[in-house]
Amino acid sequence: MAAAHAGADAIGLVFYQKSPRSVSVAQAKRIISALPPFVTTVGLFVDASRCEIDETLDALPLDLLQFHGDETAAECSRYRRPYMKALRMKPGEDIAARCHEYASASAILLDTYVQGIPGGTGQAFDWAQVPQGLCKPIVLAGGLAVENVANAIARVRPYAVDVSGGVEASKGIKDHEKVRAFIDAVRRG
Repeated sequence: MAAAHAGADAIGLVFYQKSPRSVSVAQAKRIISALPPFVTTVGLFVDASRCEIDETLDALPLDLLQFHGDETAAECSRYRRPYMKALRMKPGEDIAARCHEYASASAILLDTYVQGIPGGTGQAFDWAQVPQGLCKPIVLAGGLAVENVANAIARVRPYAVDVSGGVEASKGIKDHEKVRAFIDAVRRG
């Protein structure tokens, strides 16, 4: 709610039980029902089973799906909902080719690569690695915080930015002042 009241365009609901930010369907339902209008709800999944995703979608009116694992484009598309695919910035990764691979995606989220961790590392990657002229809108993630988000926006010119750890008081607990300050910094960027 703090993010919505501070002016966030979207909030993410993490359906990955290994994450300290994970929410249950019941918690997500309460959050979604309390949101003001025009805030996009994003459901984040990491290599979830089709059954798990279907059950979540049956219970919740999610606007956008975010796939953060090894899901193929066909797997991401099967839910007939807009989605974005998270790509981790591995050394030597051909991001332009990967964007074409996910032609059905609404956007591509670029995150930091850390072996064995699907995201949420709190570490930034070298933004110079992001190629210009990609065929999909880019959502920039990975280690963003109040201190660096304006620079990240200036360097990458993403469609949107995604933050989690950079606005937390502790793992999984958002700091309302950091949320407000981050959104202010994005608007200035």
